[in-house]
Amino acid sequence: METITLGRTGIVTNKNGFGALPIQRISDQEAVYLLKKAYDSGITFFDTARFYTDSEHKLGLAFSEMRDKIYIASKTAAVTPEGFWKDLDTTLTNLKTDYLDLYQFHNPAFCPTLLDGSGVYECMLKAKEQGKIRHIGITNHRLQVAKEAIVSGLYDTLQFPFSYLAAEEEIKLVKMCKEANIGFIAMKALAGGLITNSAAAYAYIAQYDNVLPIWGVQRERELDEFLSYIENPPVMNAELAQLIENDRKELLGEFCRGCGYCMPCPAGIEINNCARMSLMIRRAPSDAQLTPQMQEKMMQIEKCLDCGRCKTKCPYHLDTPALLRKNLQDYKEILAGKEY
Repeated sequence: METITLGRTGIVTNKNGFGALPIQRISDQEAVYLLKKAYDSGITFFDTARFYTDSEHKLGLAFSEMRDKIYIASKTAAVTPEGFWKDLDTTLTNLKTDYLDLYQFHNPAFCPTLLDGSGVYECMLKAKEQGKIRHIGITNHRLQVAKEAIVSGLYDTLQFPFSYLAAEEEIKLVKMCKEANIGFIAMKALAGGLITNSAAAYAYIAQYDNVLPIWGVQRERELDEFLSYIENPPVMNAELAQLIENDRKELLGEFCRGCGYCMPCPAGIEINNCARMSLMIRRAPSDAQLTPQMQEKMMQIEKCLDCGRCKTKCPYHLDTPALLRKNLQDYKEILAGKEY
């Protein structure tokens, strides 16, 4: 079993983290079954957030009687002390616990620090002093915020998108974290569904001994796939290296990661899915993308107001309206039978 020490936290866990965002889409019973199966098979690190509706509640149902055997990380998007304490109290209640192993600022637009005027980092320190949290982390999609967090010396972990589609700047973040003894948690290790070979994704990340990937799990077959890597971890070989090279040639560049921080759209466009439809429809079975419901969602792009809100909120600085129009045109051609 491959393990990782998460930076200076001292947390040692299997190199497969459980990303608990998707379990908000399934029933309590189904979620508890998956969570307990994950633990019984060797996974001990579980990542959730106050933002993930009832995800924390489901973790609480699964693990309240065995709290000391797992590591739980959650997040707050609060930007005021009042919001911070409200979120933390709700999270602890949902999880049926009196402490978190890791509490993270959830994709803030700035890097919270001491005396930045918001007071939220001071709240983290107070909560740690009270024993309600053990380690302080931050998640982000913005390179500049991530770099500031590392340099500040105030954070035990950084959670950031990382996969074999990473550019040199993202790889540099991983190296910076290792040098600073900061744990690196890789979100979107499958690039929001664009990476379809999980063995290649695992083998790539395994090359970085300070990176803990958290895999979003909703179905048992998905969990079984990652559980199989505990005893038989994929290793980089010529075949996987070639697959990765081919994917990078096809996918690197201006593509939507599906993070959803551009939402909501005042015109009702489901931007985080529609802006990457061209790639999704070519890399996954197309039937689900061609249903009447999905066609209706794509045609909603024609109602774009060109207000620019999505563009200003994109952490990757994409020209989102232009990307939406490009995807819609491509989608119409696919529907007309010109492609695919």
